[in-house]
Amino acid sequence: MALRTVLVSDVPSLPESVYGLSEGLELSKPTSFRLPGFSVIGHRGIGMNVLQSSDRRTRGVKENSILSFNSAAKYPIDFIEFDVQVTKDDYPVIFHDDFIYSEENGIVNESRVTDLSLSEFLLYGPQKETEKIGKTLMRKSKEGKVLKWDVDLDDSLCTLQEAFEQVEQTLGFNIELKFDDQTVYEREFLVHVLRSVLQVVSNYAKDRPVIFSSFQPDAAKLVRELQSTYPVFFLTDAGNEVHNDERRNSLEEAIQVCLEGGLQGIVSEVKGVFRNPAAISMIKESNLSLLTYGKLNNVGEAVYMQYVMGIDGVIVDFVEEIIQSTTLMMIRPPPPSSSPLPSPSKYDDVAITRPEFSQKEISFLLKLLSQLIQH
Repeated sequence: MALRTVLVSDVPSLPESVYGLSEGLELSKPTSFRLPGFSVIGHRGIGMNVLQSSDRRTRGVKENSILSFNSAAKYPIDFIEFDVQVTKDDYPVIFHDDFIYSEENGIVNESRVTDLSLSEFLLYGPQKETEKIGKTLMRKSKEGKVLKWDVDLDDSLCTLQEAFEQVEQTLGFNIELKFDDQTVYEREFLVHVLRSVLQVVSNYAKDRPVIFSSFQPDAAKLVRELQSTYPVFFLTDAGNEVHNDERRNSLEEAIQVCLEGGLQGIVSEVKGVFRNPAAISMIKESNLSLLTYGKLNNVGEAVYMQYVMGIDGVIVDFVEEIIQSTTLMMIRPPPPSSSPLPSPSKYDDVAITRPEFSQKEISFLLKLLSQLIQH
């Protein structure tokens, strides 16, 4: 079920002129890349944590942890998505937020993840050695409240190397290369960070499927320049937020980033696709794959609509529920017992082709979805 890739023996060494690598060169065109059918991808493993939510599902398993990744691997999915940052001593670690919080003697302390060494980062939360007690791990919500990171099933923070070594080998990794939206990065710094990540991938990925993605357009282009083994996708919220970097503000701009950088696909916030469905054909005509993320991807009907529209996959938080609902919608039902057709067992797990809808029917369904988006 998982996509297989061919490894190179090592990350290509870079010429001294790497910081001007694309100057004067013809821009590369995307090579074709397709996921293995319609893919359900686990967000940060089995789903992200929302500590202030009343929905217990968002506090079940610690996100971005080995436990979460292997929990997702129990379901028939091809990939999980997770966030990678690089510590100040050049170790790729898995953590979503730019800042990490702890509390000591009633005082909340804040540190930027990339300002920590690996040993400092791993001191937060549960420790691998049971006799050790880590720093109390906390998280700042979008509303600005700092909350204790309480989940039903906790786990230690982890590195990218540990994920490659300890997670079910057939499960693909969608590695989001994480950078601070508020920071302007020099090319030399981006190259240094990306080479740290690529070295771990080269050493430990073996034949595991890997996709890179990033909201940072320059980082996305660079990781494509630095290697050609693994596909690279550009992440965009497709206009749901306005960024100073115009390349991040629409699907049309995302297509241009991909064409300029020879990237293989786009990962869009799902509302942006539903608001601009014409962009799907533009993306396909540009020989690009399209994935989506966002809260609506936890609604089975919205996921099925994307399947109908030709989207290649969805990143979801409620992996079990979405797998169940999409299976019901996308698998051929068994014939009745009186049918002269072969026995039901021969129809188990036989995927049907995408249903055909007229443009008028799709427009009607999209109007219904647009009403859902606004509520």
